[in-house]
Amino acid sequence: MNLFDEIRSACCDVAEGATFLRIDRTKLPDYARSLGSAENPKLDPTAHFLGHGERTLASILILDTINFGSGWFPQLRKRPGKSGSVTLASWLRDAFAAGQNFSASKLAEISARDCARIFDQDLRVPSIAELMEKFADALNQLGHLVVEQFHGKYAGLVESADESAESLVAILRTMSFFEDVETWRGRRVPFYKRAQLTAAKLALAFDHRGWGKFRDLDKLTIFADNLVPHVLRVDGVLLYDQDLAARIDREELIPAGSAEEVEIRACALHAVELIAGELRKTGRGATAMDIDYVLWNRGQSPHYKSAKPRHRTRTVFY
Repeated sequence: MNLFDEIRSACCDVAEGATFLRIDRTKLPDYARSLGSAENPKLDPTAHFLGHGERTLASILILDTINFGSGWFPQLRKRPGKSGSVTLASWLRDAFAAGQNFSASKLAEISARDCARIFDQDLRVPSIAELMEKFADALNQLGHLVVEQFHGKYAGLVESADESAESLVAILRTMSFFEDVETWRGRRVPFYKRAQLTAAKLALAFDHRGWGKFRDLDKLTIFADNLVPHVLRVDGVLLYDQDLAARIDREELIPAGSAEEVEIRACALHAVELIAGELRKTGRGATAMDIDYVLWNRGQSPHYKSAKPRHRTRTVFY
């Protein structure tokens, strides 16, 4: 069993035994047919530093190293009209464009104060100070890894994966903030959301060539966070326990690693696998990554932003 099969198997087990929500399988055939295609997905150039060779590669690795914090985003100072994740990505893109030094050795020493300056955040807000500390910790880990194992070269990290997304995930998960694994009823449940997303973004940034070429990219699962479950909930595919739904709607934090949080992520991941299966029946060969892209973009529309809150969890994994 490869890493991606392990993720799928664990999430299937969770979904089949979940007590806090369930998948409405009766909706899946029509829902699958209603989805648009993920033709020609692209990275937003206003939020990604594209077209600059190894500096672009470094920017993707760095962005996905700190691509978490949705549980803190209600307190984040955002750019006008931008989500928390896009705000952070665009500030990082601007820092790269301005020529800021993001060498691995510099990253190994970066501080929370440095992060607050890069991302235009106020350390006097306790929750934001906590998030910036976690950003600094994550970036310190990446810097040390690249310096100590890849001679300070970000390209060395990606090249060592030998065009395998699974191998790239294995390298990244040696850093604790990428070790995205929970336990549910004694069952090990891996997700590796950000590590998988790193491979997907590199593929888009480099048009599936060079540092963006991965022979097993079609094996990726969805990037399990709090947006795809939210879209599937709004669309009636995921049915939540009344008490859990009420807690989310009151914007209570759902504890990281709790049974509720694991079930939300796992049920969303398994639901997308079932949707992919429905699409295959109709002759459409969509991958989980394709469906994730469609659902993520669907979730950017005002309807999904205003319908009800998404769940919030303070975790380094999304």
